[in-house]
Amino acid sequence: MTHVPPAGGRSTPEQRGALKETGAVTAEFAVALPAVVLLLAFLLAGGAAGMTQLRLEEAARGGARAAARGETGGAVEGTVRRLAGEGTSSSLSNDGEWLTVTASSPVGGALGSLIPWTLTASASARSESAHAGSGAP
Repeated sequence: MTHVPPAGGRSTPEQRGALKETGAVTAEFAVALPAVVLLLAFLLAGGAAGMTQLRLEEAARGGARAAARGETGGAVEGTVRRLAGEGTSSSLSNDGEWLTVTASSPVGGALGSLIPWTLTASASARSESAHAGSGAP
């Protein structure tokens, strides 16, 4: 909007005040925009971390079920990678009766490479083969 001073070149005090504030909105926007962008980036990174954690938990449960059925270590690892993604590492531990699968993966997303977060989930299942011959339910 163009300001046209009244005839005679004089402006009223209200008009002079309006002229002083013409760049204020732009300056406030320039100051607030980086904070809003940073907040949005952290919210997206938190969402990516939450999705990664859910995938890891499901993959660990699937791997523990496969291990309890008597699948080999390679098949268990394949199940975990299929459910959680190719960048996932897994380990299988056996204490005789219980099998525990642990899956871990770095967080993906826009900030995943900048912030080295590694998430982990584990699940345990009772071995079905350990009780097959004992007659226990």
